[in-house]
Amino acid sequence: MIFSELYSAYYNAIADILSGIIDGEHNEKELQKAVVDRAFGESVMTIMPSLKSEKWQLVHSDMTTTIEHKPTMPLTTIQKQWLKAISLDPRIKLFGVEFKGLDDVEPLFTSEDYHIYDKYSDGDPYEDEDYVKKFRVILEAIRNGTQIKFEMTNRFGKPMFVRCHPKRMEYSEKDDKFRVVTAGWHAVSTVNIAKMRSCVHYTGPKTLEGEEREVLYDTMTLKVLDERNALERVMLHFAHFEKQAEKLNKKHYIVKIKYALADETEMVIRILSFGPLVEVIGSENFRNLVIERLKKQRNCGLF
Repeated sequence: MIFSELYSAYYNAIADILSGIIDGEHNEKELQKAVVDRAFGESVMTIMPSLKSEKWQLVHSDMTTTIEHKPTMPLTTIQKQWLKAISLDPRIKLFGVEFKGLDDVEPLFTSEDYHIYDKYSDGDPYEDEDYVKKFRVILEAIRNGTQIKFEMTNRFGKPMFVRCHPKRMEYSEKDDKFRVVTAGWHAVSTVNIAKMRSCVHYTGPKTLEGEEREVLYDTMTLKVLDERNALERVMLHFAHFEKQAEKLNKKHYIVKIKYALADETEMVIRILSFGPLVEVIGSENFRNLVIERLKKQRNCGLF
């Protein structure tokens, strides 16, 4: 593990309690608030009683302590190296996150240490200043519940201006692109940020009717032959999807995965990356999409 359990919610709650006592706070109810804020619901039944009974030998029964200095939790070398590696990802910089104190730290890994397969090479230009500016305008509008106005080119090659409510962002790992889900206009509700020619905060009249379009879902059913860790790879690959798995026998499993219909093409490409170890047995529509894709690949001489 890169991050130690010493940085868990329990240790942070106790650190807050000790800091409060050192500052002269001895009211048990006030100290209990640190448990509620930092730990979990059931923790109130454990942490304070263990401290008061001196089971953990950190606090006396009268809620005083012999500890003189407030607890500090400096990062270990490997933790700093991991953070340094994450800080080098250009997507992190889109959010304006700063990693201080890592100037002299060697990254745990860099982009040269791994290669991602089944990923398009024309991802969003994360280093482009104009793209970063548009991204942060949208992000701020989502957080504050305000509107944006952007310009893009329609399918006829003509410029169009759109005022809308940005609701949330989505990231496609396969496409390596960010898109924004919008509400309040009658065209498409999802737009790739890179396709926006400009994007600014809208400061005019606030009235704008319309809700985010309903997301339509479907479920695909897979039969997985568990060789070469196929089941584990499927479960990891679709870790962020709602899914169910059922064991048929020693080597075969049924996996059902719920996905958004808007991502159907991407899902087909993902499934094909597993080769003969995964068979699509449902839905009929999704199975036909896979068959058509395989036929096109065969006609192109890919296999």
